[in-house]
Amino acid sequence: MSELIGTIEAIWRYPIKSTGGERLQHAHVGTRGLAGDRLFAVRDAEGRLGSGKNTRRFRRMPGLLHLRSRYPDGPAGRPELLDPHGAAVPDPDAYLRHYLGRDDVGLAREETVSHFDQLPLSVLTTATLDWVRAAVPGVPVDERRFRPNLVVRTPPGTRPFTEDDWLGYMARIGDTLRVQFIRSSERCAMTNEAQQDLPHSPLILRAIAQSHDTRLDALATVATPGPVNTGDALRLT
Repeated sequence: MSELIGTIEAIWRYPIKSTGGERLQHAHVGTRGLAGDRLFAVRDAEGRLGSGKNTRRFRRMPGLLHLRSRYPDGPAGRPELLDPHGAAVPDPDAYLRHYLGRDDVGLAREETVSHFDQLPLSVLTTATLDWVRAAVPGVPVDERRFRPNLVVRTPPGTRPFTEDDWLGYMARIGDTLRVQFIRSSERCAMTNEAQQDLPHSPLILRAIAQSHDTRLDALATVATPGPVNTGDALRLT
């Protein structure tokens, strides 16, 4: 079987976890995911990572989504932290301590504990995004709410949450990259959070919870590393 699902419309990488990311035209995908994705995080003195929620691994640090991060010299280098106005900050640690009002935080590279919430690759379709927009009229919604790595443009008439049909299947993206779809993400209040030009709205998570048990996207592991480019075809195999 080789079923064409759609084409890659957008590629997103988040150099610093829980900040806004950078939209790319192409990237390399290894077994860890997109090169450099979430490789850095804001970490406190207890080793917990800055996030939009509190768990054993994460500490809620409001405001991180208003910041952005990027790799000015590619993912082999250190990421740049951008303030809410889009300006690069010269000293990320000092800026974060002032911005968050905490003296125990700093930028940390991933070590033995993964920075990912779940699996290394999140894939979301335009069909599902269109459903969310229709479910919360008047609320600005785009993929940044859900922090996918890949947005797939699906044909007209594709049903929402079509990602559910992929789970358990292998897919080929472009000529080389092969991924295994495992499960979907369980969404949290972070989808409601304000970020840059997107306002806070509790309606988004409520709609997903009522209609799809808070699940949204398809999470994958990487079976065969390779490049991904906008316009690449995604085929279930």
